[in-house]
Amino acid sequence: MCKDCGCQEGNEKKFFGHDRDIHNHDNHHHDHSHEHGHFHDGHWHSHDSDHEHNHPEGHHQHDHSHDNHIHGDSKTVMMEKNILAKNDEYAHQNKHWLKDRGIVAVNIISSPGSGKTTLLEKTLDALKDKINCSVIVGDQSTDNDAKRLMGKCDCVYQIETKSSCHLDAKQISEILPQVVNDNTKLLFIENVGNLICPAAFELGEDFKIVLLSSTEGEDKPVKYPVIFSDASVAIITKTDLIPHLDWDIKKCRNYIRQVNPGMYIFELSSKTGEGMNSWLEYLAKLVE
Repeated sequence: MCKDCGCQEGNEKKFFGHDRDIHNHDNHHHDHSHEHGHFHDGHWHSHDSDHEHNHPEGHHQHDHSHDNHIHGDSKTVMMEKNILAKNDEYAHQNKHWLKDRGIVAVNIISSPGSGKTTLLEKTLDALKDKINCSVIVGDQSTDNDAKRLMGKCDCVYQIETKSSCHLDAKQISEILPQVVNDNTKLLFIENVGNLICPAAFELGEDFKIVLLSSTEGEDKPVKYPVIFSDASVAIITKTDLIPHLDWDIKKCRNYIRQVNPGMYIFELSSKTGEGMNSWLEYLAKLVE
């Protein structure tokens, strides 16, 4: 996890609908050192992109109080608010850039191992020659997932976030012109496997999709309510395993509805293909 990344402030704002009461904002720049790579026109490209990443060196300790002094928690909140404000600026720009080109962007978020990449593999196979797609893949390290998607769409671009636990809007803005072309209709952003921090950072997407697999607890939606309340779509994956597990899909649905009553819910198995047709029809309608 990246220290003071802004996710606490962002998640509280999304879930509770307001900022914490803080003033005396300092300027803070939060850019991650990361590597870029992408597959385009049959080739894989890797790029280094070094950015400054300035974190506070720690809060000093003292045993006295005085006025006009910013203490640990308040200082952290102020930095988080500045990080999020800057991110929101980039996200706003990304959203308009994509909208002007008629591109629908979805931000896919889940815990590690829930089946994001496998779902994308099957989805891209099914949409090939029907809908022009591009993919941005975020991982802390390796381009393993991006390599699995190579050749299945117009462009696959890998961002290695290194120490960061999420993608941010600036990273997306830097690569958009390389990722999409005049024919692109649908942009999938596979975020870093994490249900907490990615929920706080808008990337310029039209909406978020959250995945939950049958190998996870049915109560994930109420344990991680921010992402389940903010996402427009939930996909329950690995449904082919349910008969072999002590797992109640009805209970999972109820937990999702408890957090987000109006949420679209898809139940599917990328392995067997069960439930995939409804998902693919939904995507086709997005770009009509």
